[in-house]
Amino acid sequence: MANQTLTSSQQDLTATKPSAVILFADSFQQQGLDALEELGCTLVLDPSLKDGLLTEAIKEANPDVLVVRSTKVTKEMLAASDRLSLIVRAGAGYDTIDVAQASKCGIFVANCPNKNSVAVAELTWSLILACDRKVPDQVNDLRNGKWNKKEYSKALGLYGRTLGVIGLGGIGKEVILRGKAFGMHIVAWSRSLTDEGAEELGIERCESLLNVAKMSDVITVHLSSTPETANIINKEFLSSMRDGATFVNTSRGNVVDELALEHAIRDKNLLVGLDVYQNEPSSGDSEFSPSIINEKSVYGTHHVGASTSQAQQAISTEAVRVIRTYIETGEVKNCVNLAKSTPAQAMLSVRHLNLPGVLAAVFELLSHAGVNVEEMENIIYEGAEAACAKIQLDEMPTQEQIEQIRNNVNVLSVTVSTINS
Repeated sequence: MANQTLTSSQQDLTATKPSAVILFADSFQQQGLDALEELGCTLVLDPSLKDGLLTEAIKEANPDVLVVRSTKVTKEMLAASDRLSLIVRAGAGYDTIDVAQASKCGIFVANCPNKNSVAVAELTWSLILACDRKVPDQVNDLRNGKWNKKEYSKALGLYGRTLGVIGLGGIGKEVILRGKAFGMHIVAWSRSLTDEGAEELGIERCESLLNVAKMSDVITVHLSSTPETANIINKEFLSSMRDGATFVNTSRGNVVDELALEHAIRDKNLLVGLDVYQNEPSSGDSEFSPSIINEKSVYGTHHVGASTSQAQQAISTEAVRVIRTYIETGEVKNCVNLAKSTPAQAMLSVRHLNLPGVLAAVFELLSHAGVNVEEMENIIYEGAEAACAKIQLDEMPTQEQIEQIRNNVNVLSVTVSTINS
């Protein structure tokens, strides 16, 4: 039997390794699992966990970190652990996580943005080409012994036509890059797109969604799922599209009014490629029969835009980076639920000796005065003998309170200024 006794140096190394319990409710790359085990984490992996089973697993494992891909994370799940402090979405979109409730519970939510952009762009172009050349129908006819060259020789082609891109995150930009390779004229709409940004990308900026609909032969959607984007592709947009145009959605199902799209397919003879749907299953193997797939000119895939080995490896590496940084430093990379603004009205800057109890005395004074600390940062000067605390408060402290802080023999100086005025 191998000697199991650790040397003193090995014991010291083991003692310094961070310990965290990480629950994976979806599949994850083995390389990433190995990296986290090497970090000293305890891993609980069960890709079958969904709904009530996941709630029970969270309660039992009581993890520090929960990692999910497409699995929904609900209010009940967030309440099932008193230790859970970070949820990592192993992907970009996080609409399957109750972020508002996580924020109320003081749980960080992080994602892995722009790691699957190329994979989704590739599937987008697969669907665009399938629509133009009716590839699925051709394959099906050949498999059924039917030769129909006359029908399938009616493709419009893409060269010189106009591609409309809605949403200009990493995926939208990758789609544009490939659209240029096809020799297409490209127009785009995004809330953040400026004329200068469009010029830099070599595209034309549309001032409204309806302009994209009216100008484009092919339209592809790359928007995140937010309350503002729900059904943003609606009846008015679809009725403004050109007859016979192609429409592709590989973003999220709820950005498109699916019923309105069904009507537009018939009214406008649209060709449609979909990788996402409204009310699609959360698990990988389910019964699912959306009525829109019965439309003859619709080609659908199974929400697999990000599902390439290249993309999953990149996402795994990023998720490990987020977890490692959090465990080692407390910093949350790619955090999506930090407040963009606070009720802070005043900035209290306290330069002080770097000794125990100095800031505790400041906070005690503020607490007794009913003044709340919104945010703070304590910066240590070289040599670690002095520090500067920048404390954001929900109201301006009185002159008397400021003088009380100054009277502390370990406080070097106190200044206060107004913010958010």
